Amino acid sequence: MRVLIACDKFKDALTAPQACGIIADALQVAHPDWTMDVCPLADGGEGFADILTRAAGGRIVALTVTGPRGTPQPAGFGLVALERIPAAARARLNLPAAVPADATVAVIEMATASGLALLAPEDRDPWHTTTTGTGELVRAAASHGVAAILLGVGGSATNDLGLGALDALGLHCSNQHGETVRPPVPARWAEVTRLIGKVDPRLPPIRIACDVTNPLLGPRGAAAVYGPQKGLRPGDLTRLDSLGARLGLMLCHHCGQPDTTLEAPGAGAAGGIAFGLMVGAGAQLLPGVDLVEAWLDLGARLAGADLVITGEGRFDESSLSGKGPGAVAARALALGKPVQVFAGQIRADQPPPGLRLHAITPPGLPLADALKAAPDLLAASVRQHC
Repeated sequence: MRVLIACDKFKDALTAPQACGIIADALQVAHPDWTMDVCPLADGGEGFADILTRAAGGRIVALTVTGPRGTPQPAGFGLVALERIPAAARARLNLPAAVPADATVAVIEMATASGLALLAPEDRDPWHTTTTGTGELVRAAASHGVAAILLGVGGSATNDLGLGALDALGLHCSNQHGETVRPPVPARWAEVTRLIGKVDPRLPPIRIACDVTNPLLGPRGAAAVYGPQKGLRPGDLTRLDSLGARLGLMLCHHCGQPDTTLEAPGAGAAGGIAFGLMVGAGAQLLPGVDLVEAWLDLGARLAGADLVITGEGRFDESSLSGKGPGAVAARALALGKPVQVFAGQIRADQPPPGLRLHAITPPGLPLADALKAAPDLLAASVRQHC
């Protein structure tokens, strides 16, 4: 029996590699003759750089950058040989034809430098959070002579249009006295009268793994949809969007890009860093789920499995819409493979036939206790159902 174990993170409890490891260990004890294929999943947020880098046999470079509230933050990025990336994933990166076969690609995870999980709830406030650290990671990766940079933008704490990242890369906000506004967070946008400088044109191509289609502004924009989870008060939305429109247009004009870029699908990703890097650094957006599946060679691994086990912290109707564990389950079922899903919570009223769902949290157990007990609960549920 060959088992593919492909889990995403159990938020606030287990990383994707930890969840997969717990399941593999529980199965190995119960079924020592089974073969385990462990494949942690990444969605562009926490774990993105580590999972993709290790999957391609790369290495992680550690450094300290500016955190989302301006304090020092340990972070890092991956370095991967282009030839070690599966051909289908290389094709999805859409790199220039001149990139040599022996080139190196950097993999960066925004969440490690500018992530929401880095802040205590009382410190989450998009008026004061910055993407400077993400820009510092890009700058550091470029200094290693990489041919391209792949950036995952999930789990951000920011809504600064990527101006902090651009500041770290050479494009700065200035006030009426010619002084640099730093960090260029929304709380200081009213001071900005012009932009100066530009991103070094020698910066390698940036590819952003992104599955959201939100524009920068408006009812489906970055602040309206994602601002509340980052600490935005409802009464502040109109003002933040108004200031964002002014700075967004200023950036477009400074970089010679059309105003319509504000409305581009995905421009609102991660508080607008997608917009900022598209306009200021020529970044391109890529479908993140498709890229990750190709990078992990998930199709071949599914085809070779006799049983597929997946899971995440909460499995619901949105999971079944085609992302992460839901996508794994759908593809496995299409291949006629039995699928078991383990999750902290199950909220799926009409799961597809053949999908076996297991909620690992006992009824009535408080969330805080469930998070602490997640390793034991997951292992026990796997032993019970497998």
